[in-house]
Amino acid sequence: MSDIGEAVRSALFAHRDEAYRAFFCPLVPTLNPETVLGVRAPALRQLSRALLRREDALDYLQELPHQFYEENLVHCRFLESIRDFDTVMAELERFLPCVNNWAVCDSLNPPALRRHLPELLPTLRRWMDSEACYTVRFAVGTLMRHCLEPDTFRAEYLDWVAELDREEYYVRMMQAWFFATALAKQYQSGVKVLEDSRLPLWVHNKSIQKAVESRRLLPEQKAYLKTLRRGAGRGSV
Repeated sequence: MSDIGEAVRSALFAHRDEAYRAFFCPLVPTLNPETVLGVRAPALRQLSRALLRREDALDYLQELPHQFYEENLVHCRFLESIRDFDTVMAELERFLPCVNNWAVCDSLNPPALRRHLPELLPTLRRWMDSEACYTVRFAVGTLMRHCLEPDTFRAEYLDWVAELDREEYYVRMMQAWFFATALAKQYQSGVKVLEDSRLPLWVHNKSIQKAVESRRLLPEQKAYLKTLRRGAGRGSV
């Protein structure tokens, strides 16, 4: 292990919290509890900022795969500090195959991506075809974060996500989250997908559930969405 690798691990071990570890592990059931140290988010942010001041900080990105969950979170914070788009994309290509849980996947949000959407979109489309569950989830999540705004939205993005027919729970949940967000930000386009029953049954109904639970939709919109719920006899999961 390199000097920066030892420094990261030492800092993480110094902030272990067994009570938080016991609380956190059931929330991410795909993680081996033995790989979780139980470092709380504020402490992890603080130590990541301190370690980033080291001249060798970004050498840490070469140390894949990491042993501990929190080491992957530090990796995310270091990766997000890179401003050059091409470098960020190269590091994502290396890191995403190592992501094995939703918590790391959803915490990764490099600012450089938002500034280069035209160059990013073809790669997001390719990642959606990946065999790796969390690469797909990251691609859909990134599309959701950056491409549902008035100045970035195109209806074809809904097609990309609607066309996904995956069995993995964590991909389906991200699809539902995407469409619930689309209903909040691009209601007319999003509701048309539901009216046409273009989503797998489980994703369709979960999207409606999440949208109805949101505070971002009007009461009359929620009432109409409830009428679009599908029964088990009208589609396949």
